Amino acid sequence: MLFAGLMLACAGTKEEQMSKPVIYQVFTRLFGNDKNVNIKNGDRTQNGCGTMSAFTPKALEEISKLGVTHIWYTGIIEHATQTDYSSFGIQHDHHAIVKGKAGSAYAIKDYYDVDPDLATSVPARMKEFEDLVRRTHEAHLKVIIDFVPNHVAREYHSDACPEGVEDLGASDDTTQHFSPKNNFYYFPGEQFHTDFDLQQDEKEPYVEQPARATGNDVFSSFANHDDWYETIKLNYGVDYLNGRSKHFDEVPSTWDKMLDILLFWAGKGVDGFRCDMAEMVPAEFWGWAIPQVKEKHPKVIFIAEIYGPDAYRTYIHEGHFDYLYDKVGLYDTLRAVTCGNANADAITSCWQAVDDIRPHMLSFLENHDEQRIASDFFAGSAEKARAAMIVAATISTGPVMIYFGQELGERGMDDEGFSGRDGRTTIFDYWTVSTINRWRNRNRFDNRRLTPEELENQAFYAKLLNLCSQESAIEEGDFFDLMYVNPPSPTFNPKKQYAFLRHYDRTTLIIAVNFDDQPVEVDVNIPEHAFKLYRMNSRLKIRATDLLTDQPVATSFSPQRPSHISLPANGGVILKIKTR
Repeated sequence: MLFAGLMLACAGTKEEQMSKPVIYQVFTRLFGNDKNVNIKNGDRTQNGCGTMSAFTPKALEEISKLGVTHIWYTGIIEHATQTDYSSFGIQHDHHAIVKGKAGSAYAIKDYYDVDPDLATSVPARMKEFEDLVRRTHEAHLKVIIDFVPNHVAREYHSDACPEGVEDLGASDDTTQHFSPKNNFYYFPGEQFHTDFDLQQDEKEPYVEQPARATGNDVFSSFANHDDWYETIKLNYGVDYLNGRSKHFDEVPSTWDKMLDILLFWAGKGVDGFRCDMAEMVPAEFWGWAIPQVKEKHPKVIFIAEIYGPDAYRTYIHEGHFDYLYDKVGLYDTLRAVTCGNANADAITSCWQAVDDIRPHMLSFLENHDEQRIASDFFAGSAEKARAAMIVAATISTGPVMIYFGQELGERGMDDEGFSGRDGRTTIFDYWTVSTINRWRNRNRFDNRRLTPEELENQAFYAKLLNLCSQESAIEEGDFFDLMYVNPPSPTFNPKKQYAFLRHYDRTTLIIAVNFDDQPVEVDVNIPEHAFKLYRMNSRLKIRATDLLTDQPVATSFSPQRPSHISLPANGGVILKIKTR
């Protein structure tokens, strides 16, 4: 059974599989901003800010219509900002160590608090978050938030932690560079310094002495403008300056504190955590913490942002993560194929590299770190990545994720301020996202302000993503790659076309996509091995249904005659066939 071993991806048994999550990531403070002023480097008063109240039952219903099962509310936990909330008893942040007027959602300032920017009433911000969780659940959606375990804001201080909880760093011995009892790494006798002004518009310069290690593993008292200078690295018991020696015999202080934080938010009804830069935290911590969270909250899921393929299996099997980013494999390959820098048949090697763990791999084409598909830096138009999106959504039983506005073709080409015009939607500035603003239309969601192209793109995403839960072959079926029986020919070009099967019970889907700018007619070979493996009936003439258009398609379904398929430019088909 050579072909089965090489080409049939392991999807696991039905009992082992969760339903396929479809995740809608939304940058919370940008979603509901209706001010639409957009002054470069504008503050909150000038540019406005969206709040959690924008996620009304109507808004959640519209998001759900896209086929979404989970909403990842990005930026919920309080982070450093240049907006002054000191009148509410919230510590002022020195502007020199805050990126942008709004600040990065990944420079956490208080793990036990909700970001005040997101509140209609700042004193009621936690109650408003609890109401957001309730409304989301009432819309039959699950809630994911960020857990940022590797680093915190340089001026981290929790003023909202439960009684009896000791703050990070409160008991640290700052005379030692490293101690497993410390929460941070120190440089005794040295002051933090940078290659930029540490005073800026403040009355006094920012002073940190002794200096602490910077979040992106900068183990010195110096950080430059390209570093994560606004953050400090947390100490999980690894001595990075002495051979990365591990000191886990006694549970490090940071482990206990982070577990308490996870349990705190799980207790608020959160259904999942997207764990920022999870691979920068030792797998041993995750293997210790995640089972304890799941013991009390069994249905909570953990998603790891992780980029090192050599560590994938460690973070799944030993760290107990449910899902990992499929970034350096599938995302990078789909982007390269879309942009004409790789051949479509390169997709085969993506799933082969993670075949044993593929149900754990989360696929995406956009998130807050990546450039927008329609930007000048990626494909230049949303339509050009539809073929890639079909593959990302249907290639496995693992989750698929989109970033808010992706479904509308948001270009991300604004010059917001700190982030600059880089093809990304800012995570540092106050801003109004045009496509989202016009889609919401002050909570009317009447589509009156969307262009025909935006509506068409939205309809494509809604159709595709809903299939992920409507079709068992996508949600929990087997995968069979067809590229090995479809070499270059006058009727199939592996540089531009990719084809595979998804099969469950008595249903088979032929999924074929075209990365070319022109429509093509292709002949897709299906081997006899597949028919025997799935006990499928061979027929020279069948009438399939293209699930993306609901149109009937006449073709063949036989190892003796290829399936003739018409593929649109930069798109594809999902042909449903009853095989027995």
